[in-house]
Amino acid sequence: MIKFITARIKSFGHAFSGIAKAFHGETHIKIHMLAVVVVCAAAVWLGVSGTHWAILVLCMAAVISLEIANTALERALDRLHPERHQSIGDAKDLMAGAVLVSAMASVIIAVLIFSQYF
Repeated sequence: MIKFITARIKSFGHAFSGIAKAFHGETHIKIHMLAVVVVCAAAVWLGVSGTHWAILVLCMAAVISLEIANTALERALDRLHPERHQSIGDAKDLMAGAVLVSAMASVIIAVLIFSQYF
């Protein structure tokens, strides 16, 4: 049982290390985190409901998670295939597009939620 718990703690350590690595040298994730701070401040200031908080947190988590996945994909592909290749570029563009779709949907959801409090 101790070995199991130790292994889980180690896994969490790797996960937190991955989050920290995403913030080093990645401008986009810092921009997304600034947006998280602004959204959270607005939600507190407006006194949004628990349900709306849950929706906002899911949106923020989706964008940050996709940005971390995008960073992981880019770093792995750059390491595996450092020279320019069309398929590699396409994969990076697809992942960036997923981040953009998530971010745009999150902005729309935030506008829909916050507009109810004015």
